[in-house]
Formats: sequence, structure tokens, C-alpha cells
Amino acid sequence: MPDDARTGRRNGTGLGILLALVSAAVLLTVLPDHDREGGATCGARTLTSWAANTRLTGEFARYGDDGTRADDWTGGDGSHSVRLPDGRVLWLFSDTYLGLVHAPPNPVGESYAWRDASTPLVRNSAVVMSRDGRLLTTLPAPVFPDPAPLQWRWPVAARVEPRSPGSDRRVVRVLLWTRTAGQAPWIYGVPSATEVATLSLPGLRLEGITTVLDQRTVTDPSRRVLFGTAAVDAGAWTYVFGGDDGRAAARPASQAYVARVPRGRLGEPGAWEYWDGSAWTARGRPAPVLGDGRRTGVGSAFTVVRDGGTYVLFTMAAGAAGLTTITSYWACAPAGPWHGPTRGFSPSLPGGDVAAYNPQAHPELGDGDGDRIVLSYDVNWLDTTGAAGAAGAAANLSRNVSLYRPRFVTLRLGRPGT
Repeated sequence: MPDDARTGRRNGTGLGILLALVSAAVLLTVLPDHDREGGATCGARTLTSWAANTRLTGEFARYGDDGTRADDWTGGDGSHSVRLPDGRVLWLFSDTYLGLVHAPPNPVGESYAWRDASTPLVRNSAVVMSRDGRLLTTLPAPVFPDPAPLQWRWPVAARVEPRSPGSDRRVVRVLLWTRTAGQAPWIYGVPSATEVATLSLPGLRLEGITTVLDQRTVTDPSRRVLFGTAAVDAGAWTYVFGGDDGRAAARPASQAYVARVPRGRLGEPGAWEYWDGSAWTARGRPAPVLGDGRRTGVGSAFTVVRDGGTYVLFTMAAGAAGLTTITSYWACAPAGPWHGPTRGFSPSLPGGDVAAYNPQAHPELGDGDGDRIVLSYDVNWLDTTGAAGAAGAAANLSRNVSLYRPRFVTLRLGRPGT
């Protein structure tokens, strides 16, 4: 080959490389920060395996059936957790049964442990677990008092933070959903506000509650957004995820939203910023980052974990499968774009007309690198339509105490095809 031809090929190759580098630079320049946050460490993540975690499921059954005290936890949903500085784990629950559990057979002759009709039901509770995984005690319940008649508070995600920026003293910040009693289809209450409570350490005493985002001025309750179903720390920020009640009965056709707060400042309403579809803003209306109301969407409670540079969201699947199947989405940044749904799985359910809901990840119980994720899910009686249905569901939960307790699975994630 003539030298000038070889020179031309070399020059062409060099020009191609130069153009590729320029194109990449332009792409990185115009690509919004929220689309490339994960960088080279971000990539698709999908479920590779899952297995029932019988140890954790059994521990909650043991504690719930223990008749030593008449004012402790026997069942609840919500199932959020946070590890405390001394190694204990604080478990937070929404609607909770207290009292005693009786050995089978129950009054209708079935071989299930049962609660009697006078069993107290409180709107929230907290249970303390030792560093070695044994449930120890129930805090006086409810931990977070009702803000007003016919209103209540459900605790969601929690973080340990400095009492004030730069302080050596730490406290627990607990995100709360305030809901107001409503008529069907709002049988789980009308969304009202997102709040942040402060608990002392190590005593876990309630010190105060601050409103972060009041939604009562939003006329359509289905468009009200409550934040705190998940919180993920990344860099200088804590990203707080939330959802609307696109379907009041909590079927997975709702939309997901995200806010961010400088780490350590969850209790400062003025520090919160919300993704409005194009930028982070302190005053704009939050815009959804996931959910088209049909093929994609989230339940009113879902969870998000960070695996390297990839964010993975677990929720009940859209449509009829949402009663039995947990699926996932992934993104390189909290604001998306989110990809999926990816491979799902159907955790074990007891017999009867029951449904799974509220999958929640517990990173403090995993292996710390995102490869092994401990996930809980709640189980409830399915027919809760209207007052009669709700009363029937409560009766079934009393007859079989195992229905209203968290169950656990251990998941492993990998790249597609692994």
C-alpha cells in the first residue's frame, strides 16, 4: 500500500477518534446532570435470585406471639427500619395491634393463634431490635400522637442525623404521613401532609414534629403527594421518594416523585427541594418521575435502594399482578429516566383471600454493597371495600395473627443475563 494511502487511513482514523471524543464531550455537556449522575458505575440491574428469609419472619412471629406483656406489638404494617448508633435497629409500623395473642384453636375452630375482639389498634408503633437481631421491646404507643380528631400519622422512612448541622449529638428523624379520615374510595384516609418527627438518642423520646409539605390546599386528593416511602443517601444529598394516591385503593397505578435534602437536614422544611420535571426547586409543584397509570407505576408505598451508581426501585406490579408480584425499575439518577419494569417475583402468601403490599428494603440488614438485599412485604386480607369489608378484614386479622405481620425475603441483583 502506498505511503500516502497509509497516511490517509491514519489521518482518517485520527479524525474519527477526534470526532467521537468531541461528540462525547458535547453529549456530556448537554445531558442533564440528573441523567448521568451514576456515571460509569451505573448500569441495568435486575433480580437474579430470591429466597425466603425465615429467620427474620420467624423472629417477628416469636415476638408477636409472646404473651409476657399486654401492651406490646402483636402485628402491624408499614415495616420501615433504621439502625441506631449503638447497633440497635428501630422498627417503625403504621396501624398496629397491641395486646395478647391466644394459642390455637381460635373461636371458629381454626388452628391459628388469635386476638380477641378487645385487642387495641393504634395508628403507629415502634419496636426495638438488639444488634444481634432479637426483638426486645415495644415503645409506648402510639409514638406519634394524632394531630387532630379523625387524623393520624403513619411513620415511613427514618434517618439518624446530627441534632443540628455540625453537632456531635445525634437524633432520629422519622418521616410521617398525615392522613384524614374519608369516605370510599379513601378507606385508608385522605393524604394531608408530610411531616418530620425528631426522636432523642439513645432514649427514643419524641421531641417534636415539623410539617414539611402541607397538601391540604391541593383540591384533588388523588394528586396530593406524600414523601418518605423511601430515602436514599448519595453524596451530599438525601433523596426522599414519595407517591400520590392515583388510585385511592392503593393499587399500583400511582406515580412516583422525588425530593432532595442536604444530608443531615431532613427536619428543615426550607432545605427541601422537589423535582419539577426539569430542575430542583423549593417552590414548584413536584412532577412525577415514574408512572403512566397503566403499564408502569408504583403502589402508594414502594422502596428504593442504591447499588453502586444505580438506583433500584421495588414496587408491587401494575394491574392484577400487583396483588401478588413484586417488580423493579432502575435508573442512573433519582429523577430518572427510570427503566422497566424488569423481572419480578411472587413471594409466598398464606392461604385465603390475601394480598401482598408495601415492599420495603432494609439496607442495614444486608451485606452493605447492594448485592444482597433484605426486603420485607406486608400481608393483609384482600376484601376491605367499604365499612363492611373493612370490618370483615379486621375480623380475619384477629382470627389469624400471622396475616398482619411482615414477611421477609433476601434478594440478589445483577446485570441482565447474569
